[in-house]
Amino acid sequence: MSKVFYRQLREHYPVVAGGRGCYLFDRAGKRYLDASGGAAVSCLGHNHPRVVEAIRRQVETIAYAHTAFFTSDAAEELAELLIRRAPPGMARVYYTSGGSEAIEAALKMARQYFVEKGEPARTRFLARRQSYHGNTLGALAVGGNRWRREAFAPLLGVQATHLTPCYPFRERRPGEDDDAFLARLLAELEETIQALGPETVIAFVAEPVVGATLGAVPALPGYFQGVKAILDRYGILLILDEVMCGMGRTGTLYACEQEGVVPDLIAVAKGLGGGYQPIGAVVVHERVVEAFVEGSGVFQHGHTYMGHPTACAAALAVQRVIEEEDLLARVRAMGERLQAGLEERFGDHPHIADLRGRGLFRGFEIVRERTHNTPFPPELALHARIKRAAMELGLICYPGHGTIDGRRGHHMLLAPPFIISEAEMEELLELLASTFDRVFRELPDHG
Repeated sequence: MSKVFYRQLREHYPVVAGGRGCYLFDRAGKRYLDASGGAAVSCLGHNHPRVVEAIRRQVETIAYAHTAFFTSDAAEELAELLIRRAPPGMARVYYTSGGSEAIEAALKMARQYFVEKGEPARTRFLARRQSYHGNTLGALAVGGNRWRREAFAPLLGVQATHLTPCYPFRERRPGEDDDAFLARLLAELEETIQALGPETVIAFVAEPVVGATLGAVPALPGYFQGVKAILDRYGILLILDEVMCGMGRTGTLYACEQEGVVPDLIAVAKGLGGGYQPIGAVVVHERVVEAFVEGSGVFQHGHTYMGHPTACAAALAVQRVIEEEDLLARVRAMGERLQAGLEERFGDHPHIADLRGRGLFRGFEIVRERTHNTPFPPELALHARIKRAAMELGLICYPGHGTIDGRRGHHMLLAPPFIISEAEMEELLELLASTFDRVFRELPDHG
């Protein structure tokens, strides 16, 4: 019996034995097409020679040095690249070991920013229902997924108010067009700020394209511009969570480039290092940096492995490959190819609705019937059935549950590597179709 404390203690997981490109292999020799990059992580696939070589060189030079004593060439060069490619005004990079840590650091940085500015009464955050920002306690507190928060609610001390998400498929009212829906969301934001007291609000936290808990839902055009205008009116910061949707996943290095806004803090991870080493970061606007420089000069935060030289070397190699091989253009082109393939196979499917997303970040809802988009009963654990069937067929995908309110609703998230070929894309679509054929055929009374 394994001594590993698994995510699912009743599961028996295959042992991964290797990977190459878009495929993983288990110890029994079975091949799996990685259609979700794990959790939208493996943007360059597996065993990329340039990244492997960069890690080897870094380990031979110096694997680790604590950031209280040293910086490293890898950390400095990666930060230069990230700032050079960032929206105008972004000035510094704060490293972490992953996405939850990045959000946690961003929350604390935003709070200390106002302490440095002499506004200690700002203690509250705004976020959205059905968002997901990570599993550390601060990140869970600003996250809006009720199921993920429920067991730990007594520990979530961060004050967070959750607003309506920009999720037209489920949140738009009958007869409400996009403009009216958008106006209602922006009015709700401003009214909430006024009710709480603008002087008490630190930041608004949001994913430009909502990933894990909704399944690749982009905002309506103009939403984030409207949000930013309101926040600026009250001196409130904008924190964008690009942990899953950033670093090229939606077709631009930073997802917010497509929204026409420059946030104060951007949290990135996953595609930053492509899974080759654990790494995340907060990209920080110059106005926030200046408050620290002109104030205490110290950010009261830190982790042992932040700025890890080997992790930074891996991420630097990943980002150089993306840039030098023009993979963002490929993400956009293959993203359109994936969307077209999904529409061709599932556009009229009785149980699949609202095909959506950007770049190689695509999703859709799985419904009992499409007339009213009624969800399947949660007790069916449809997401688990889909994952199990897909794995049996040799496909790794990312089905989710609780899409509507943390308990009801199911969705699918797809995030294949940026290097996926036309033939592999066709295989992905065929395997996905076979997965759904099997699952819906075997459902009790077809759901």
